[in-house]
Amino acid sequence: MKYGINTLDDFNYKSKVTICRLDLNSPYNKDKNALKDTTRIEAAIPTIKELSEKGAKLVLLSHQGGDLEYQNYVSTKLHSVVISNLLGKSIKFIDDVCGPAARDAISSLAESEILLLDNVRYMAEELTLFETKLKLSAVQQAKTLVVSKIAPLADLYVCDAFAAAHRDQPTLVGFEQLLPSAMGRLFEKEYEALSKILKNPEKPCLFVLGGAKIEDAFDMLPKVLKDKVADKIILSGLLAPIFLLADGVDIGATSIDLIYAKKLDSYIFKAKELLSNYREQILVPIDYAYKNDMNERNEIDSAMLPATKLIVDIGSRSINKYKDEIKKAATIFVNGPAGIFEDTSSELGTKEIFNAVANSGAYSVIGGGDSIAAVKKYGLSNKFSYICTGGGAMVRFLSGEELPVVRALKESVSKFK
Repeated sequence: MKYGINTLDDFNYKSKVTICRLDLNSPYNKDKNALKDTTRIEAAIPTIKELSEKGAKLVLLSHQGGDLEYQNYVSTKLHSVVISNLLGKSIKFIDDVCGPAARDAISSLAESEILLLDNVRYMAEELTLFETKLKLSAVQQAKTLVVSKIAPLADLYVCDAFAAAHRDQPTLVGFEQLLPSAMGRLFEKEYEALSKILKNPEKPCLFVLGGAKIEDAFDMLPKVLKDKVADKIILSGLLAPIFLLADGVDIGATSIDLIYAKKLDSYIFKAKELLSNYREQILVPIDYAYKNDMNERNEIDSAMLPATKLIVDIGSRSINKYKDEIKKAATIFVNGPAGIFEDTSSELGTKEIFNAVANSGAYSVIGGGDSIAAVKKYGLSNKFSYICTGGGAMVRFLSGEELPVVRALKESVSKFK
């Protein structure tokens, strides 16, 4: 047991029907009906392999596609092919979640066999609207369709979906009410890596924040600054112009219009509040990059703003300033690229900063979908201390919130002593 949660070491799986909830949600190419990246599937393999080798009759559950990208709701049959290839053995798949066909397939499993059920998001109870509108307790979620139909067929439950641990949904928190439960190996590793950042980081601790999902950063910043988890925060991505606006700097109409179009203007006041309390710890870029009409990179000093074009990256002077901070750090947390790294004219900040962190010698943790894509692009996957598959869960964890799945797994320990 670790952190008050059972691990895979706490149960005997031989001949036991074991439900394993994973997060295999992957970028999807609709035109080609193919997964564009399999990072999360690869990360789940150690738990799948271990449970199968220990003789479990293994039932896998996962979602594919989020509520805001319903066009990515596709069958997990694609994922079953990837899992089979990675394991080097065939696994079963059925295009059913909890109906008679799925239940018959579960009942007929032999030792060490693996069955992947279809996308749980096909069930209305697994949607965010169901979660946010009804706000059911974990006990109530144990009575929903998927859990109530499948749990009676099972002996044990394993959750290895840390990336979805911030979700309060039936297949994530309901099974723990009915079955002895444990966290999988990936969940354990992610929990451990983030705990090291939040609870006892080696100092100085540096947070490197960028990207377009600035709400994630604003969830974290009050906690890590107030509790002095982070000694310094360096900003890039959309965060940088938000903080400039909060400081009264005119960044240019094009960049301002983008912020308002994305409905991010409410964060300007929050940034102003953070600057008033923690200005010395928060570093904002001193120059920026934009693309001219020839799609070429141009840089502009902060003192020369506003820029006539859209700001797409941090400038060279900022990169060097940030690299100096990276050299001093003993612990570094990275979430979000510095600019639009997919384009050669706006990737310099991301490329230089990520390389600097990867080669720093500090304990480094990086997470978020765009960050992982950039790490892969620059061939840095083996140079970070830990790459976290979770985005939202990682942010919520670092904001000090107890995640619903963590709470449910702890409750299971008490229920099934």
